[in-house]
Amino acid sequence: MPKTVTAALLLIGNELLSGRTPDQNLHHLAEKLTEIGINLSEARVVKDNETDIVDAVNTLRQRYDYVFTTGGIGPTHDDITSKAIANAFEVPFERNQTAEAMLQAHYKPEDLNDARLRMADMPAGVTLLLNPISAAPGFKIDNVFVMAGVPVIMQATLENAIQYLTPGDKVYSVTVVLETVEGKIAAELTRLQDKYADIEIGSYPYLNAKTGQHNVSVVFRGHDQTRLEEAAGELKEGA
Repeated sequence: MPKTVTAALLLIGNELLSGRTPDQNLHHLAEKLTEIGINLSEARVVKDNETDIVDAVNTLRQRYDYVFTTGGIGPTHDDITSKAIANAFEVPFERNQTAEAMLQAHYKPEDLNDARLRMADMPAGVTLLLNPISAAPGFKIDNVFVMAGVPVIMQATLENAIQYLTPGDKVYSVTVVLETVEGKIAAELTRLQDKYADIEIGSYPYLNAKTGQHNVSVVFRGHDQTRLEEAAGELKEGA
């Protein structure tokens, strides 16, 4: 049987829920995890509320192999993710001396104020995740990876986090594009899903901007490339 490894993403921030800031981290994380054979199985968005963060983290870390969080580890009053993670794991929240040294090496003494030093306050016993962009590290505690919400920083930190992940079997995909509507192929997709139970089959309708034609992209995802090709071939023949 293929080895399946699962993950979840917890996006944290009032700005995401208000619509002020569009999220870019979900797509990047999903793409990176897929490359190494980890299935991103769930994504949630919560506001900057400690109880909500604690509840979500504790639920997700028990359900999935890995949990990633983005947002809420900066220097301002509403950056409460690190403290919430400490509460979720019921460990002390304290100044991480190694993280503090990283900040001291990055900032001029006159620029390293109390607010910036707060970025070195973390749960006890974490593994730091290096951030070459702005020095303030993310961290790992058990199966939870805590990263900044700023996309360029999140992406750089994720590159460091990957070394701590145990990948599963690679997931392949095959896409078939049909000039039709979903209603016309629904029965065929049901038949194929019943026949190829080991394959994830998804249909995604869209309007071709150039031709005005209704199209459907059918995506087959699974661990066996040959099986994917077979299923896709049957769809092309039956559509």
